[in-house]
Amino acid sequence: MKKFLSRLTPAPSSGDAANRREFIRNAGLGGLSLGMLFDGKPDQELEFITQKVPRDSKPSELKITDLRVAILAGVPFTSPIIRIDTNQGLVGWGEVRDGASANYALALKSRLLGKNPCNVEQLFKLIKPFGNHGRAAGGVCGVEMALWDLAGKAYGVPAYQLLGGKYRDFIRLYADTPEGKNYDEFAVNMAKRRDAGYSFLKMDFGIGMLADQPGMLVGASQWSVKRAYDPTTGGKMGNYAMTKHPFTRIQVTKKGIDKLAEHVGRVREIVGYDTPLAADHFGHFDVNTAILIGKAMEPFRLAWLEDMVPWFYTDQWKQISDAIETPTLTGEDIYLKEEFIKLIDARAVDMIHPDLASSGGLLETKKIGDYAEDAGIPMAMHFAGSPISMMANIHCAAATENFVALEHHGVDVAGWEDLVTGIRPIVEKGYVKVPDRPGLGVDLNEEVAKKYLRKGATWFAPTDVWNERDSWDREWS
Repeated sequence: MKKFLSRLTPAPSSGDAANRREFIRNAGLGGLSLGMLFDGKPDQELEFITQKVPRDSKPSELKITDLRVAILAGVPFTSPIIRIDTNQGLVGWGEVRDGASANYALALKSRLLGKNPCNVEQLFKLIKPFGNHGRAAGGVCGVEMALWDLAGKAYGVPAYQLLGGKYRDFIRLYADTPEGKNYDEFAVNMAKRRDAGYSFLKMDFGIGMLADQPGMLVGASQWSVKRAYDPTTGGKMGNYAMTKHPFTRIQVTKKGIDKLAEHVGRVREIVGYDTPLAADHFGHFDVNTAILIGKAMEPFRLAWLEDMVPWFYTDQWKQISDAIETPTLTGEDIYLKEEFIKLIDARAVDMIHPDLASSGGLLETKKIGDYAEDAGIPMAMHFAGSPISMMANIHCAAATENFVALEHHGVDVAGWEDLVTGIRPIVEKGYVKVPDRPGLGVDLNEEVAKKYLRKGATWFAPTDVWNERDSWDREWS
């Protein structure tokens, strides 16, 4: 009977102690015990002894059975976490981009039910028409993360291995410089960043810091310049936050340019020149003003100037890049490789900056990076989410040769690393060690994550209303 058991019953996974004990306990019912229970009926005996055996070793038979979300807040922003369940008990974790609706992911559920998650590229092609630039890509990208997590777990390999292998064992992070009420406080905050081991930093500066000072800006009084992220506050000219850069006609005076240069110079003194320092969030103004600011920043050897005009103005980006010596960079809101290709082919920017939660997920972002690599253009990566999305970025960064650094926006979020299990610590001295655990390498720590559940949200509530597909999706006739 023992030979019969060993021949027909696969052993449980090595990491599942509870199942292993259960397996041994059940196997101990062999011989006389099983004979007494089932009176020599081998089909019932076999059903009994295998009911606790894991069945996650059959990737070809893996099927998606459910998709649910839980919306977390303050991690550092709002992030809907995706959970994809399967018929073999495997769970895949993904994340909708910060600030995006969970419905972007839920709308994809009816297209995924019953499908094998290991067919990642096939499923991505099936759902990618339902994404778009910016946060509208969040559902497609979050699902794609969860599919790679499931595929890696099913085959027992880390996600980077499924992308072709890794170029590096450690992923360098860049951290935003923390703000301070004055430069003395800023210097203290910067010392904390250095003590934490971050060797690449980014700061925000722009016309918002000039708005209340006389003689700094032309035309700014007609706009709510300090409300760059408020889509509800308008005025006679319109809403500043929602008006594309060239159309505000705001200009910066010589006095304003000097003030910005003084600010960046003092920050550079605090940071020093051994540490790369990038810059972001300049405000909404035209190409001419962008060039003036860019030239004024050249003495400080910044790593890049980010998103000076919207990403889709390819010709304007080329104007700026050709006129200044500081590297230019954009891309965090671009969905799919095609628009990146336009920027790269035009030599419109010096670097690209995809956000994996908008650019198409792990494989599409690797394709974007590979195309840029062939053109001699480096890739930094934008990120502002939970450790689930970070680990998707880590695997992609490991598998992409021209990668430079990954943003970490949750440095100051208390308990951020406790949101997941599987890796501890996640960040060490400004780097993340690429995990060798299957899939993304982490699982949601539900006990901790529940503390971050957005007010009014439900913890992975049933989503049966999204089960039925009610449209014809084909894009061609």
